[in-house]
Amino acid sequence: MSREIQLRDAIREAMSEEMRRDESVFLMGEEVAEYNGAYKVSKGMLDEFGAKRVIDTPIAELGFAGIGVGAAMNGLKPIVEFMTWNFAVLAFDQIVNNAAKTLSQSAGAFSCPIVFRGPSGSAGQLAQQHSQTFEAWLANCPGLKVISCIDPYDTKGLMKSAIRDNDPICFMESESSYGFTGIVPEEEYLIPIGKAAIRREGTDVTLVSFNKMMIEVNTAADELAKEGISAEVIDLRTIRPLDHHTIVESVKKTNRIVVVDESWPFAGVSAEIAYEVQKYAFDYLDAPVVRVNSADVSLPYAPTLVSEYLPNPRKIIQAVKSVMYQKA
Repeated sequence: MSREIQLRDAIREAMSEEMRRDESVFLMGEEVAEYNGAYKVSKGMLDEFGAKRVIDTPIAELGFAGIGVGAAMNGLKPIVEFMTWNFAVLAFDQIVNNAAKTLSQSAGAFSCPIVFRGPSGSAGQLAQQHSQTFEAWLANCPGLKVISCIDPYDTKGLMKSAIRDNDPICFMESESSYGFTGIVPEEEYLIPIGKAAIRREGTDVTLVSFNKMMIEVNTAADELAKEGISAEVIDLRTIRPLDHHTIVESVKKTNRIVVVDESWPFAGVSAEIAYEVQKYAFDYLDAPVVRVNSADVSLPYAPTLVSEYLPNPRKIIQAVKSVMYQKA
């Protein structure tokens, strides 16, 4: 049976099911226990699993991330929650220099099965230091897998796969989308890491995005359909490994592509996709690859400027019409 649940509930179900299945899995982070999670993702988990497996930590990301890495190297499977990935910058030494390199530095003797998770990206008026996207930063590091999605069905299946994976995984969520709802089966299921999803079949242009930008892309695709433009919509779900095969096969059909990425334009996920498309589908392109990114500045605080900073359906529609050689 299936039911409609919120994203926060899908994450909690995935973690709880895996903790019941495997006693080596535990959750740690700021406010995950007594407060039921900053975004109520871990609500009720302390009552079920106890303080040894749902652990409140000090406000010290570098410290508790390091404890998680050490636990993973010694046979446990930690889930480390960051209240926001902006705070996780303090723990990048542990994530990038320790977790990501454990397997190679030990010549395969030690793996590091750990999931670092929390919200990435903007969430309203949170200003410059609390609104950054980190998918491209983390995906740039060999040894890390990066998952970024908001669909509750996908999130639950990918979270369960991430917890069972032997590699360190960065799971990127969205603070503004924890209340986003979707249909999720009650039965157990897994979704493979590294496989994109085609959300909508189309013939005229390929739209590629991930995480909460999928909301903007789907809205734009609906508006384009009213004008007779058929958009194929691809949800990456996993940033590393990147499923370039699905993207390329779509471009071979539509001959045009627009990539929507909340991060800054320089050296981002959209830039990597543009490279992959020109490498594997250059002869199929009828127009240059176009990217829709956030503005190349630090995020302002004023609501009007936040709206102008972020990708939105209007900007996406303009980009699509540019590759269609139509007037916006």
